[in-house]
Amino acid sequence: MKKVVLVFIVAVSCFLYSCRESTQEKTEEAVEAIGEDIEENTREAGRKLKEGAEKIDNKVEEELQELERHENEVE
Repeated sequence: MKKVVLVFIVAVSCFLYSCRESTQEKTEEAVEAIGEDIEENTREAGRKLKEGAEKIDNKVEEELQELERHENEVE
């Protein structure tokens, strides 16, 4: 009976250890995936900010040109 209990305990221990490794691997994979998502989203946000800044710059330039044309017409 002692041998059966001992074998059962060893089997359960191996099973739990195996599950723990599997869980750890899955957690590491999830963390890596999250990191990759963060990197990609950061790059995308940077691209959008740059595009927005360029649009603002173009609009300001257009407004300045319009103001200069208006000043030239008044003179």
